[in-house]
Amino acid sequence: MTTGLPAFFQYNLWANQRLLDACEQLSNVQLDATMTGTYGSIRETLIHLLGAEEGYVAALTGKIPDPRLRDLPTFPGFVELRRRAEQSGSELIAYAEQGDPGKVLYLDGGTYEATTTIVLIQAIDHAIDHRSQICTLLSQQGIEPPELDAWAYNDSMH
Repeated sequence: MTTGLPAFFQYNLWANQRLLDACEQLSNVQLDATMTGTYGSIRETLIHLLGAEEGYVAALTGKIPDPRLRDLPTFPGFVELRRRAEQSGSELIAYAEQGDPGKVLYLDGGTYEATTTIVLIQAIDHAIDHRSQICTLLSQQGIEPPELDAWAYNDSMH
């Protein structure tokens, strides 16, 4: 697709995995904490974040997981979240490497038109926004959030 674009999705997968590692250590009370200005609790935000990633993959490739993460009746646990993050993250990396950047997609039942590049930008922007909200929820509980910036990613790669 575009030179360098896959690196954004490699970072995205790394950041999601690192956040899951940090959140897996939390109690139920901590996972259910929320505050005004965030999507919801840590638990809800993780489901939303990773469920949206599955949706971006579906929009780009037509691959829809069965069942979709957002349709599960209960919290699936961190093993399943990690598996799904790996799956959707790998699919996004592959699409960034080989997909058609100018292909027009018709989303929301055909009512919204966007190129695949826009969907990829949204995937990165959405993930960063919600990871930041989770880090805020951790900080508000006196828990040191994981470092998820590009410098930490670079350091972990070397």
